[in-house]
Amino acid sequence: MYKVTIIAGARPNFMKIAPIIHAIQKAKQHDFDIDYRLVHTGQHYDKNMSGSFFEQLEIPEPHVNLECSGGTQAEQTANIMIHFEKELMANPANLVLVVGDVTSTMACALVAQKLHTKVAHVEGGIRSDDWTMPEEINRLVTDSITNYFFTTSETANENLKKSGVGEDQLFFVGNTMIDTLLKQRPNFKQPKVWDVLGLEDRNYIVMTLHRPANVDEESQLKDMIDEITSHTQDLPLIFPVHPRTAKILERLKVSHPRLHMVEPLSYLEFNYLVERAKAVITDSGGITEEASILHVPCMTLRDNTERPETITLGTNELVGTNPKKLKPYLDKLFAGKWKKGNDIPLWDGQTAGRIVGHLKQISY
Repeated sequence: MYKVTIIAGARPNFMKIAPIIHAIQKAKQHDFDIDYRLVHTGQHYDKNMSGSFFEQLEIPEPHVNLECSGGTQAEQTANIMIHFEKELMANPANLVLVVGDVTSTMACALVAQKLHTKVAHVEGGIRSDDWTMPEEINRLVTDSITNYFFTTSETANENLKKSGVGEDQLFFVGNTMIDTLLKQRPNFKQPKVWDVLGLEDRNYIVMTLHRPANVDEESQLKDMIDEITSHTQDLPLIFPVHPRTAKILERLKVSHPRLHMVEPLSYLEFNYLVERAKAVITDSGGITEEASILHVPCMTLRDNTERPETITLGTNELVGTNPKKLKPYLDKLFAGKWKKGNDIPLWDGQTAGRIVGHLKQISY
């Protein structure tokens, strides 16, 4: 029996591991003697992650929740390591599989290696080259102690080769987040805000902002929203707001008749809005991936991206964090001159099956 411990620490991690678990269950019914244990570190408390979240996305409930939320970066890393060490000692595995770039990814990789357990990193090798982002540090540390890399792009492969990773450790498989997106696309769910605001296809813009560079500097946040409201003609702006950002906006007294700040939406509701939007304005890496696959114009309010394929092949453009740089992109959108986007290699909904195929090889 080949035993895999799968780590998830935040809501997007569950979107990434769901298809892998489905592929493991399928392989078990055929000729691969494999089993998994799903460990939720509890890194991010998310009230939207109720039983219905797991049910809707057909994700099995975690076998254990380590409940390691809160604290500083160092406190959280230490807390996850202490709890996961006990968990892995009690439930040994042949392989610990980590996804993405949250603190749990790095902390659990460290624990696994110190307990002489191999590590596989799903989404290994992506880089923003911005060391002010905690996620970039998590990626660098995790990849420096990973045995097997399941990558989303040839760019990620090149990054890893430059750091000395051997060809036999690299598996270019695609993007499991897109597996979930394509599987769940028929289940996208119209949110209440659709009827309340009388929204129409391609006649509104979705925006999300959560990165400290955009929301913690109050004048920056206000200037960015002023620019967005000034250059989006008469379109409604739908802004699902993180509670932390909501408090800052309240303090700044930010309001505009077309700016609709709504509660955070479920995965199925949010992507219903994205699929039908005229465009998305965001600072989230994951949303740029989804928008590209759904062929929706996307503007990223960051100075760098670890997902360059969403720009070179997808529908995303890197605008930057200077609010004054946004207008030309909005002008291009309203002139009907936005790029259409091409298919991104292996972002086809079949990534998890490829990963489990490689796990079978590794197990031998």
